[in-house]
Amino acid sequence: MLYFYSGTDREKARTAMGAALKSVAKSTEIIRISDANTAADLRSAIAGGGMFGDKRVVILDGVSANEEMHDVLFAALPQMSKSKELFFVLEEKPDAATRKHIEKYAEDPKRFDLPAGRQVRRENGTIFALANALRRGDKKALWVGYQRALLRDEAPEAIHGVLFWGAKDMLLRGNARGGKLVAELAALPHEARRKGFALEYALERYILGAVGTERSAGINKT
Repeated sequence: MLYFYSGTDREKARTAMGAALKSVAKSTEIIRISDANTAADLRSAIAGGGMFGDKRVVILDGVSANEEMHDVLFAALPQMSKSKELFFVLEEKPDAATRKHIEKYAEDPKRFDLPAGRQVRRENGTIFALANALRRGDKKALWVGYQRALLRDEAPEAIHGVLFWGAKDMLLRGNARGGKLVAELAALPHEARRKGFALEYALERYILGAVGTERSAGINKT
């Protein structure tokens, strides 16, 4: 089944997707693919859960921005819409043709746009403050923001998505730390599931042990 979230109001779109993920992603492997990945990664994610048929949720975050991945996505939409696995597609500013084509195959597509003249980030005091703290390498602000997000009952999947978006933005802007953070955050849900950790706890360990340092990050540290 395919779900589609789009719009310039990134906070609302990601929050809505995070809430949907929270209801379906327990004890489920989460695969996240963005335009920072390759077309081969996208094909592999769409292909299925492998020989053991592990239950998965696949998140495709901004992949239409990559021309090659855009074509792979379009070709796979009929397959994803009929799949027993859950696919979540998130696009901030798809062109009209892209939006219309994805909506054709999506179950109850959701669109969240900021009002005209307000195409600005609404970050202070919201989940998107986490992305700013990540960019600065400010571990204290990131930790405080993470705890506040949990108190607001933000889904760990939504928090992870915002951190991943922040890391990807750093990478696209040429920040040397961005590639490392993208790789670490992409692997985090899989490693958490493999080790039997809740994503909330894995994120906590990641924030406490990695951000703002040169040490290797993730849930593998003791």
